[in-house]
Amino acid sequence: MRLARTASAAGGHEIVVSHRDRWLPLRSLRGFEDVTRIGDIAGARELRELGEAVERHGDGVDPVGLDLRSAATVADHGTDIWGAGLNYRRHSDDLDAQQPASGPGSYLRPAGCLVGNGGHIELPTQSKRVTAEAELGLVIGTACKNVSREDWRSVVAGVTGVLDMTAEDAIRENPRYIPWAKGFDTFCSIGPILVTVDELGDELGSVRIATVLNNETIASATPADMRYDLGYLVEYFTAGRTLAPGTVICTGTPGAAVINPGDTVQAVVEGVGTLTHPVR
Repeated sequence: MRLARTASAAGGHEIVVSHRDRWLPLRSLRGFEDVTRIGDIAGARELRELGEAVERHGDGVDPVGLDLRSAATVADHGTDIWGAGLNYRRHSDDLDAQQPASGPGSYLRPAGCLVGNGGHIELPTQSKRVTAEAELGLVIGTACKNVSREDWRSVVAGVTGVLDMTAEDAIRENPRYIPWAKGFDTFCSIGPILVTVDELGDELGSVRIATVLNNETIASATPADMRYDLGYLVEYFTAGRTLAPGTVICTGTPGAAVINPGDTVQAVVEGVGTLTHPVR
């Protein structure tokens, strides 16, 4: 199953679900008329019920137009966005930094930094070197705590694409500045589609994630190239803390691109979607 959000010039949006190459508005499906948060339908039972509703009634529902190039973020308003740093060797080399030995680097960023697909990345005057990083995102489906590495799929609703910006000069000065360096407006894009884990199945480990700058692939890799795999990351981020449905875990980047005004940068996640952003 695939979920997305439409966007309008007035700033409104609604959740849509795919069915036979069409996008159906949730508001037109019985039992889902009032759903506004993906986190509220991301649990295994809710997704199953949604799938059943789509199969029963989808052919009789009028589809809506959805241009994924301008889709709204799939992250819910106010959701927590966790991130793993230096999870690929290539990115460690970018920063001339050693990979952490006891766990990934980590950070929690504000939801106010989100931008919809196609939106401009605004470079802040507070930084002279901003990088963009393509990542695979995990969307938590059910409230969870202390999840074992082997059970990670039981709490993850699906995967999505992430484009993550960093004021790299700040963290080169002091890695303790990571939350500040990642929290500027327009510094995170998540989407344009959420693909449920069951749809990808065992192919998830071979999904290719690429950072593309001005049509040139800067770096690409698959989850198989991660130092800390997806199960480890779910175990790590749920250890001792409860993650709410809709929480996003950004799993690290294969490599970063330095961005400047006039550039176009993309996060390409094979089989999931592409995020494309002009820079100014």
